[in-house]
Amino acid sequence: MTEPVIIQLIADYGTGDPAFGEVIQKLTYLDRHIRVHAMSVPAFSTVATGIWIAQFALVNAYPGLIVYSNTAPRKLLTGMKGQVDGGRFVYTKLDDGATVMAVNAGYCLSFIKDKIKSLHLVNVPNVGSQFRSRDFYPDAVMLSAKGDMRLIGDEIDVASVPDAPKNIIGFVDGYGNLKTTLRHSESTLGVGTKVNITVHGVTKAGVVADETYKAGDGDISFAPGSTGGNDRFMEIWVRGGSAWEVFGKPKVECDFLISV
Repeated sequence: MTEPVIIQLIADYGTGDPAFGEVIQKLTYLDRHIRVHAMSVPAFSTVATGIWIAQFALVNAYPGLIVYSNTAPRKLLTGMKGQVDGGRFVYTKLDDGATVMAVNAGYCLSFIKDKIKSLHLVNVPNVGSQFRSRDFYPDAVMLSAKGDMRLIGDEIDVASVPDAPKNIIGFVDGYGNLKTTLRHSESTLGVGTKVNITVHGVTKAGVVADETYKAGDGDISFAPGSTGGNDRFMEIWVRGGSAWEVFGKPKVECDFLISV
């Protein structure tokens, strides 16, 4: 029996938005045997999208996995040229067997940039629908899943993908932990170091920690989290509480600072 195709669908439609249902229905219409898992990221956040594209594509990945993403801000992003049309749909296959098909906008591909050997445009309409991820993109996704590359087009320069941003909040998880874009290898402070943590203008006292450090209830820690593979992203978290609430409910992509 052929194993079903697994699709990790990442988009900024909004938690519980019927758009997820419509895209899943279209994908399933094209192939009744697929499995689709849907995940919502904050509106217009290409950073959060990029983090989760990388997480799904690089951690416990396997041949037959497709990470399908649509976060396509139809606006000029800070530090980006162009892309006001929402970006183009692109294709890449990684060495671990996972396929990524995503709108190339902002930082969506930045966290897998060093894993991309070739990046290709997908020959699907880019205009003519306000819902490209339902009307046009699923056809290409399902063709590629079956090994049909007829819609995979010209190669584009991987160097055109921006490097991942540093020192910003990338995602807020369900516990209120603030996942940052700083890697564990980039954090030079030793475990137990007392620090000041500033997030979007709010400063609190905290401590650098890891799995061995015993934090008390209510303590604020800066420690490697569960996301990021072999070089995990640092997180700001509060034992028994929500760092998101403690720091005034900051939005993703805001700055943070760790100081001694």
